Amino acid sequence: MTLQTDYALRMLIFLAVRPEAPCTVSDVAEAYGLSHNHLLKVARRLGQLGAVTTLRGRAGGITLAKEPENIGLGAIVRGIEESLALVECMGAGESACVLTPACRLKGIVAEALDAYLAVFDRYTLADLVTNRQSLTGLLGLEMEASDVMTSA
Repeated sequence: MTLQTDYALRMLIFLAVRPEAPCTVSDVAEAYGLSHNHLLKVARRLGQLGAVTTLRGRAGGITLAKEPENIGLGAIVRGIEESLALVECMGAGESACVLTPACRLKGIVAEALDAYLAVFDRYTLADLVTNRQSLTGLLGLEMEASDVMTSA
């Protein structure tokens, strides 16, 4: 998994833990100690995937575009990763490997990748934030009193 996918999942967790108001990329960067510029690219990509809504202007920020239970982790991983080719012969171009005509590794790697993605497909963003109260504290966020009662 690339850092961009890791950051995308972390951004989604942050937004799901704090759904009551838009936040800024700077808020997310500060909470995780990550690069603001990297997170800007991640937010833009998540917007293209339809997972977040980005609003410009003074009252702008980013919010989830869907409810957490409607954001599948498999779709996010597939959408953020630029290439899921784990070995050269799985890529779009021609393989330079001399074993390509007789190699069975490609099939095994493809099977492993399918299994990897199948695990992500079983979960949604909602599954990542069932411990909202703990996450809120770790991210340095304050919960509203009504949220404390519902997430305990």
